[in-house]
Amino acid sequence: MRVLEKYAVLSGGGTNHRIDLASGILIKNNHISLGGGVAAVLKRALRDRKPGQRVQVEVRTPEELDQALAHGAEAILLDNMTPKQVKASVERIKAATAGQPGRWVPTEASGGIVLDNIRAYAEAGVDFISVGALTHSARAADISMSIVAEPD
Repeated sequence: MRVLEKYAVLSGGGTNHRIDLASGILIKNNHISLGGGVAAVLKRALRDRKPGQRVQVEVRTPEELDQALAHGAEAILLDNMTPKQVKASVERIKAATAGQPGRWVPTEASGGIVLDNIRAYAEAGVDFISVGALTHSARAADISMSIVAEPD
C-alpha cells in the first residue's frame, strides 16, 4: 500500500522526498543513544552507505545539530522543535555551511506538525515539512465487491 500512499500524497500536491527507508539513511535518536553519539554513528553511516544514499541526522538540540554538521551530515531532521527553534536551527545551518561552496544541507521539520501550525514551520525556512498524518492517519475507503452468479 505504500506506493499508493505516496501516489496519493503526490496527487494531492505534496512531495515525496524519500520513497522508502532504503532511499537514504536516517539516523534517529535511538541510533545516536545506542551507537556512541552523533559523531560515531554518523561516521559509520557515511562509511558504510550504499551509493546514492544521503545520510540524514535527526537532531533535537543545538548541541546535536552542531555535532551533526561538524561530522558531515548531509541532511538534518529537526525533530519536535517549536517553529522558533526550527528558525534558529535553519539560520545556524546556513551560517555553518556558508563558507563551503556547493554544500547544501536540506532541512526537514518533523513532529507535532498539524494543519493549525504548519504555516509557522514553513515560514521558519525549512526545505521540507514532514506530516505523518498524510499517510498514517488517512481513513481507509470501504471498498467491497459482490459477485452474483448469472442464471443458466
